[in-house]
Amino acid sequence: MTIAIICTGLLALLVFGLGLAVSLTRGNTGVAIGHEDDPADRLHKLVRAHANACEYAPMFAILILFLGAREPATWVVITFVAATVCRYLHAGGMILFPTLARPNPLRFSGALGTYLTGLALAVAALLSV
Repeated sequence: MTIAIICTGLLALLVFGLGLAVSLTRGNTGVAIGHEDDPADRLHKLVRAHANACEYAPMFAILILFLGAREPATWVVITFVAATVCRYLHAGGMILFPTLARPNPLRFSGALGTYLTGLALAVAALLSV
């Protein structure tokens, strides 16, 4: 259960850290609401990274904590870690590259890993009942 709690805490840190980055960037740029519709704009990238993390982190947290409380198989625990890493890769791919208009390897691998690990954990949850 310790790894499940650590992964859930890291997912929460990602969501709240990105939220803080959005707020600080808003303060620095004087943009109180909205953002430029420019995929290279820092605020735009941060808002999109935060929104994407908010879309996936809660379901991962639920699946990870549910499965973690059921003495999961080793592959399931490894999937907890992989899912968490993939969410960080995806966020990094959205923020660290010059623009969201073009694909990049971090964003692609983070997204693909998110889908694969999410599906695997969903199946594991279904099989655990």
